[in-house]
Amino acid sequence: MSSAPGADQSYLLGIDFGTESCRAGLFETTGRLVAAEATTYELDHPRPGWAEQDPDQWWSALVESVGKVMQEAEVGGDAIAGVCADATTCTVVALDDSGRHLRPAILWMDVRAADQAHRIGESEHPARKYNGGRPVSAEWLPSKLLWLKEREPDTYRGAKYLVDAPDWATFRLTGRVTANINTAAVRGYHDRDNGGWPISFYEEVGLDDVFEKLAPEVLDLGTSVEGLSQEAAEQLGLRPGTPVAQGGGDAWVGQIGLGVVSPGRMALITGSSHVLIGQIDQQISGDGFFGAFTDAVVPGQYTVEGGQVSTGSVLKWFTDNFCAEARREAERRGVSAYDVLNERAATIPPGCEGLVVNEYWQGNRTPYTDPRARGIVWGLTLRHTPEHVYRAIQEGVCYGTAHILRAMRSAGVEADSLVAAGGFTNSPQLMQMHADVSGLPITFTEVGDAVVLGGAILAGVGAGVFSSLEEGVDTMVHETDVIEPDPELHERYEFFGDAYAETYPAMRPLIHRVTEKVAEAETEGP
Repeated sequence: MSSAPGADQSYLLGIDFGTESCRAGLFETTGRLVAAEATTYELDHPRPGWAEQDPDQWWSALVESVGKVMQEAEVGGDAIAGVCADATTCTVVALDDSGRHLRPAILWMDVRAADQAHRIGESEHPARKYNGGRPVSAEWLPSKLLWLKEREPDTYRGAKYLVDAPDWATFRLTGRVTANINTAAVRGYHDRDNGGWPISFYEEVGLDDVFEKLAPEVLDLGTSVEGLSQEAAEQLGLRPGTPVAQGGGDAWVGQIGLGVVSPGRMALITGSSHVLIGQIDQQISGDGFFGAFTDAVVPGQYTVEGGQVSTGSVLKWFTDNFCAEARREAERRGVSAYDVLNERAATIPPGCEGLVVNEYWQGNRTPYTDPRARGIVWGLTLRHTPEHVYRAIQEGVCYGTAHILRAMRSAGVEADSLVAAGGFTNSPQLMQMHADVSGLPITFTEVGDAVVLGGAILAGVGAGVFSSLEEGVDTMVHETDVIEPDPELHERYEFFGDAYAETYPAMRPLIHRVTEKVAEAETEGP
């Protein structure tokens, strides 16, 4: 899209360094999207379980995306009031004295630090409350830092700074090294209520010297960091000194772009995986979710998080591998295979006539935090068709979301509605199912790319366009529609949701034995 801007119009630039691409979005201060572009980069898997990227490719992609956005919108650099970038987390970058990376970035999905995570998880330090009684993830910050210290000591010793990807982005834009409180809290155990970094915890797990390498300042989201550096401005075609605001992790910036900045509502970010994030007004921890993280999004509030590793990816797996005839029909009609399967499955009753699916194809993030979990399909009869399996996967995804909400509710976290973004919002049928299973209304917003919008809102806060995050959200986030749950269908789904919730605990010992046996066979080879 493009716009013919007025001469006195100012704009906000939101930047998202995602797993596959760098997206840039240019917004009017009213929240209207003027132009958006994405530029892809490579993802490298040098060993099983490893995932790395070259930060130079991130920057090149940013330059290209911003250049295209400015050209498409016919906007000059002087019209940009503020800039803010988010990125994946925990994606660790080791920087030398000159600010150059010493090795490729270790991406968020990288699980090479499984041994370190296991040992850190043996700690009973109070900081571990953020894990919700669950194991420590190999994805989290201390696990990866300890792996660097133990397995690449030269890199660790040579690093002037060890930063998360959002903070690398802020550094490249401004030349100033900071840490954002969002990822420091949600992936690094930072707790401002208890003095900030839990130094004794890091000392206990073998990272006593890491604070020499972490950024000296931990800043709230939207804080004005510095003006855009001369070098960055020249490459991006922007004005030197343009205010740059502190960004954070992509999912949480997306939460802001959905307007979820106060207790009561929960952001539901959908796609290949699902993320649930919400705000509460007190520190709560409990079994089956992460948090509550102190000041992680809004100062004075606490953030809770849950997630499903595999959701849309399971539907894609089934459609790609078992629905050739539906794909052919979709091609003939010029629609997607999902549209065809949704039509065929529309008359199947709730519960799929006894067919239940647990969507743990790639493990479980919450409520179990179990990388050895695997998908389960049970209740099959000769009556069941491929359409039954397809719909049962959809229901399983919805049961999984509701299961996380149950875990939060049991600890006192109450959500009265969901605000949704991502790929699933393209399917009214699937979003209605989410509402019916959870029993909660689901709100939709005008800008589909909530992450880039959230970055633009933070840019406006940092530039002084808005006096607060709440004002920025009220001004730039516009709701468009609400789906209400069907009480009768919710009651019918409750029985099958209970069956879903009881399935994995009953199957876990057997699944673990089989998973370990398969891993042994892969290690031994043919």
